Parts: sequence; C-alpha cells; structure tokens
Amino acid sequence: MTVSIMRNLEPTGVKKMSITYGDEKISFDCIKGSQTSARVLIQVHPDCRVVVSAPDDADSQAVLDAVKKRSRWIYEQLRDFRKQLAYITPRKYVSGESHYYLGKQYVLKVIEAPEMEQCVKLLRGKLEVTVHQKSQIKIENMLSDWYKERAKDVFIKRLDAMLEQALWVKERPSIRVLTMKTQWGSCSPNGRLTLNPHLIKAPRQCIDYVILHELCHIAEHNHGKRFYRLMKQVMPNWEKTKKVLDGMANLILADVSQLDN
Repeated sequence: MTVSIMRNLEPTGVKKMSITYGDEKISFDCIKGSQTSARVLIQVHPDCRVVVSAPDDADSQAVLDAVKKRSRWIYEQLRDFRKQLAYITPRKYVSGESHYYLGKQYVLKVIEAPEMEQCVKLLRGKLEVTVHQKSQIKIENMLSDWYKERAKDVFIKRLDAMLEQALWVKERPSIRVLTMKTQWGSCSPNGRLTLNPHLIKAPRQCIDYVILHELCHIAEHNHGKRFYRLMKQVMPNWEKTKKVLDGMANLILADVSQLDN
C-alpha cells in the first residue's frame, strides 16, 4: 500500500504497538474504531509510517496476529519506500528543477523581472515562474497556489466525467481541495469529497481512480468485498492504475512542505 484513500472517520483511540520480523522491529499505530467492517486494515505510507485500522471489538492479540500474518509484505513495502526516499532531495525552487503536472515532468524556469507581473505559466514544456525578486519561499508559494487552482478546475471536470459511471450517486457531491500528507482523498459520511491538490501532479487516470474510489464509498462505506466489486465494475484496471499512483507517491509528495500545513 501507499498513500491511503480512506473515509473520513473519527478514530476512538490510537495505540502504539510493534512486532519483530527477522532482525527488524516494526512499530505501528493501531487506530481502534476506524473500521466499520470486521477486517483489520494495514497501511504502509510513503514516509514509512505503518498504520493499522481495526474495529472496536478487535483485541490486541487479534491485531498483532493480523500484522504478523502480513509482516513480510510490510517489511518489503518499508524496504521499497526507504529506497525511494534515499533518492529524493529537497526542492530548492530554482531553474532546472523538474516538477510534475498531470503525470508529465516540466522544467522549472524562474524569471526575475521587477517590471513584469508575477505569475506562473505552463509554456512550451516549461513551468515558468516570473517574480520581482528571486525568493525560494515566494516561488514555492506561487507554485503551490497555481497547483491548487489547476487542481480545482481539473477535479471538478473529472468528477463530472466520473459521475456518468457512478450511477448510484443520486446528487452531485460537493468537493473541496485540501493538502494532506498521507491521503489522496477522503469521503465524509455525508458524501463530501476531499481531494489532495498534489494529486494534480499524477496522470489523469490516477485522478479518475481516486475520485471513483471515493464515489464508491458513497455506496459502500468500508473496503469490503462489495466495495471492490463495485470498483471493478466502474474501473476494471483500477489495480494497475493504483500501482502507477503508488510508484509516484514519494516523488509527488516530496513537494509537501510546511507551507501546506
């Protein structure tokens, strides 16, 4: 697993737990009351946090047994994410850096021009940022705002397109854009969709996948068999698309900074 797509449920408690796999101690947060099904859901995030969601009636031993059963998979996910993180360097927001938009990489070009309007443009394969005076924080803020504006427009259009497939949705859900460090999207109990603006950096089919995932939660509130059956109906290749998004997670979310908090 990777950056998670979860319903916006309020957990009743968080407990620190751990298991040992080989020579490695794997620590994880156990969130009780965050699952409406009997399943124990295990998530490994790109920042190497392990989160286990369990129903209220699951005791500690049941949680440990579930985690131990998947300990090899957890270890392999952590290993892969650590390898990815080793190659990611903090952005400096200077000319020559590459930035993603809709799955493609664009070279950043910073133009210092006191007499021109400060703006961000996608032009001839370059992401051009014009500023009065070069400043990393200023450039980062301008790019962040640009991504959010683009995200709002694209997400609304893709939601309209996906609603043509989600025939179980009777009313068009409201949508908001909110930066999240560990989620691409969420669906509130009343059906409001929340999407991460950094998702705009992923390919369009990945955006469609996240939106459809959340629309499926309007019909099925948990990740049970009926939920995945519904996902398969509306997006037969969703698992392949999810792998694409998973593989880009660390590259995309490397842009998430303190400015987004």
